[in-house]
Amino acid sequence: MSCLVIALALCKEFEGFRPKPYLCPAGVPTIGYGTTRYMDGRPVSLTDAPVTEKEAETLLEAQIRRDYLPGTLRACPVLATDERALNAIVDFCYNLGVGRLQTSTLRRRINALDWQGARTEIRRWVRGGGKILPGLVRRREAEAALLPGEP
Repeated sequence: MSCLVIALALCKEFEGFRPKPYLCPAGVPTIGYGTTRYMDGRPVSLTDAPVTEKEAETLLEAQIRRDYLPGTLRACPVLATDERALNAIVDFCYNLGVGRLQTSTLRRRINALDWQGARTEIRRWVRGGGKILPGLVRRREAEAALLPGEP
């Protein structure tokens, strides 16, 4: 399929590495680079053993290939021909979930190849707990820069 180097790098940069299990802001047990499930599909538990950075990278890539890449392509099949845009939206889905993409105006803009509209829409997803979060602003800007037509 496509190369996910950019999506992996974005996820690593914005998720950060945590070797021990923790609760993410949504209250889901998470480990490594924001991974919520192991290779066998088993959910992360707060009592699990810590992981190394290499193990976390392997888990991240496996979860992206198993869940987020297929979900992104189902929601936005037009991305199959644009590797950079695909990587951006895979990162978006890793952060927010495929379900958010499926019901969004962002999805409609992407599938209509309205890249200016897609950049506008992606930049709206910057709130956590009702507040604009600087880390989400930076993440959305990084994703927007990968969409076609960005100067």
